[in-house]
Amino acid sequence: MKKLPIVVLISGRGSNLKAIIDAQDPLVEIKAVISNKSKAGGLLYAKQANIATEVLGKFTSKLEFDQALQTCIDKYQPKLVVLAGFMRILSPEFVNHYQGHIINIHPSLLPEFKGLHTHKRALAAKVKQHGASVHFVTAELDAGPIIIQAQVPVLANDDENILAARVLNEEHRIYPQAIHWFAEGRLKLYKQQVLLDNQPIEVSNENF
Repeated sequence: MKKLPIVVLISGRGSNLKAIIDAQDPLVEIKAVISNKSKAGGLLYAKQANIATEVLGKFTSKLEFDQALQTCIDKYQPKLVVLAGFMRILSPEFVNHYQGHIINIHPSLLPEFKGLHTHKRALAAKVKQHGASVHFVTAELDAGPIIIQAQVPVLANDDENILAARVLNEEHRIYPQAIHWFAEGRLKLYKQQVLLDNQPIEVSNENF
């Protein structure tokens, strides 16, 4: 059975990378893990799993970085690029190069709380539900079509760390699921509409 070749981009601890590795999906092969931080903890998970690693250092411009990153990714010929805590805003040109073949996970129920500090902002807003979203990446930050979401309750005694941990457990569940759907050939992006088994995925968010 032919496996889906993927490349994972990270900047930090790599817990979602670990979840993807631990899933041991027979349809998925992680060809490489690429980081913009040499001390990213997730690089160790990759090395322990005998996955190739690459680190891109500093560049004089965003354009040069994105071009170097694209060259690095493309030498592994992935069918899917997976952003797993990759803390850089990518250029429209870069994103368009991988359109329909690049996904991200975000710790909120998008379109709520795009950007950073999502758990702090959710608590400040006193929402009753929080969660995580997997989406296709587009040029607009955290605005790509949503593939799958997971909700968690926001409890009275929650602080940022407690809420973040509850959300992270769900991230570790839904990210491998989305990748598996793509590997099966069931998931695709068509004219900015997410299709699963050729049917539109409708994500409703009624918690706010």
